[in-house]
Amino acid sequence: MIDSLNPSDEDLMAILTTTKTIAMVGASNKQRRASYQVFNYMQTNGYDITPINPVLEGQEILSKKVLSSLRGIDHSIDMVDVFRASDQMDEVISDILTLKTLPKYIWMQIGVINEGAAELAQQNGIEVIMNRCPKIEHMRLLS
Repeated sequence: MIDSLNPSDEDLMAILTTTKTIAMVGASNKQRRASYQVFNYMQTNGYDITPINPVLEGQEILSKKVLSSLRGIDHSIDMVDVFRASDQMDEVISDILTLKTLPKYIWMQIGVINEGAAELAQQNGIEVIMNRCPKIEHMRLLS
């Protein structure tokens, strides 16, 4: 099991090289927002991103249709990248656990830490990374 708060570089590399599809909870269409920048970077680097944001439902971010929630996903995803406050992670995990095929990874962005949510995800076979950014780690390890 991966140490959620202190993953090794080998674990991060394994996640980043095996992940192909990402659902981004809290995706933004505002270019100045971190979620937009991460979305753009990850998409440019070959990842297939599904944006999740109830306020932007039906709109597009970087040519990808925005869904209102994870429950609207009809295809398998490898990772859920979360731009939500730590106290909202329980709800995010609940939505993830309703998916037909569970993702391999949940990645909580910088500043997002919820040990209880991480434990629930891990009990369901999902590896968790907390308080890190996949864009930063990708740039550091794979660029």
